[in-house]
Amino acid sequence: MNKAEFIDVFRKETGLSKTKAKEVVELFFNEMSNALANGDRVEIRGLCSFFVKKYKAYTGRNPKTGESTYVKPKKLPFFKCGKKLKERVDYKQT
Repeated sequence: MNKAEFIDVFRKETGLSKTKAKEVVELFFNEMSNALANGDRVEIRGLCSFFVKKYKAYTGRNPKTGESTYVKPKKLPFFKCGKKLKERVDYKQT
């Protein structure tokens, strides 16, 4: 399911106009993105959590040339599946 499909399902379930449904979904995703950009954790109980991992700088190696290269410190977003979602997905497979 992509964002447009999600907006359509949300619109049908809530009875909102497509414009209002899109605004709500956009607001939700924007606030999640803002929280992660600020280093906060986003947790949706029973579904998942998103968090940011920080990596220190290190000396890496180019696999093609074998040449050493400096890799800057970075932050990357991560997703962790919730217990209820794991159980639901596993149940659907059997």
